[in-house]
Amino acid sequence: MNLQQLERMQNGQGFIAALDQSGGSTPKALLQYGVPENRYSNEEEMYALVHEMRTRIIKSPAFDSRHILGAILFENTMDRTIDGLRTADFLWEKKGIVPFLKVDKGLADLEDGVQALKPIPGLDDLLQRAVERHIFGTKMRSLIKEANAAGIRKVVDQQFALAKQIAQAGLVPIIEPEVDINSPDKAQSEKILKEEFVRHLAALDSSVKVMFKLTIPTEDNFYRDLMNDPHVVRVVALSGGYSQEEANEKLARNHGLIASFSRALSEGLSAGQSDDEFNGLLSRSVQDFAGPSSMCESLWKANNLSTKPAYYLASCIALFIASSNWRNAVFTSTFLYMMSAYVLFIIVPAGICVIGVIGNVY
Repeated sequence: MNLQQLERMQNGQGFIAALDQSGGSTPKALLQYGVPENRYSNEEEMYALVHEMRTRIIKSPAFDSRHILGAILFENTMDRTIDGLRTADFLWEKKGIVPFLKVDKGLADLEDGVQALKPIPGLDDLLQRAVERHIFGTKMRSLIKEANAAGIRKVVDQQFALAKQIAQAGLVPIIEPEVDINSPDKAQSEKILKEEFVRHLAALDSSVKVMFKLTIPTEDNFYRDLMNDPHVVRVVALSGGYSQEEANEKLARNHGLIASFSRALSEGLSAGQSDDEFNGLLSRSVQDFAGPSSMCESLWKANNLSTKPAYYLASCIALFIASSNWRNAVFTSTFLYMMSAYVLFIIVPAGICVIGVIGNVY
């Protein structure tokens, strides 16, 4: 495990970009990028074109470590190069962005209200290649549609079994059991899911590190206690089908949760755009994602008001600047909330102490 990358994932600000479309989703991603199916005649040509698209995104000045912590890659992208470097090496050495690899092969059929992972043949070999190509961690996605305790337990058992295998290879697994945002009992599913997380985390060896990629919870800050577990590097949010605006608004209310959104990052990008048009649009998307993630991180780090008043005040100032520049109601309301808390919990007690000291002197 690369300790510099671990430290960055634990403490850095920004979001995780998902660039891992694969298989059936690749033609759709290319079509949205303005590349019709008649531009390629076989799978190799298709993957070459999608790598050109991903390369253009990764090499863009907008795609850098000021706003982006990590990037999730598809296996085919991991095996390719950018400017003579393996993709993961380019991401880390040239951009300062931590590389992850999608390892799952899709979802099994619906059973007990969930879709578990399909079998992953050759996983050990894939993990070895990932280590050789300097990948930091992996990602695998399951789907929960109903608050079925047996089904959710099955999903989490499978995810943690794979997580242990991945950790033994020297990688950090992202455990991703997505809860369907359209589920009528979404909150109950999340309650069962967290109980299963706590059970499994308690049984992990102390050396094992994991991450979670989860649907933004129904109850604000519901996963906050998971962030304090010594096994957990980071908890990140998937959009799950929410619009970008709605996802950002929900994310901003969940302290310490950062984004890992995929579809919206490349929305509007086109093969026919000039570099200026392409980079400008990507820059706006990146800043839209990075803003709520950085704000939540500031709130999380400023949680202990009594020991970090200077950091807290700096966070307030940063939020004021953000709200002024972006004219975003979420930022403005959060700034007002934080300043109120700063006055109530720091300024007022300090003033009382000063008055008390003066009273004792005179």
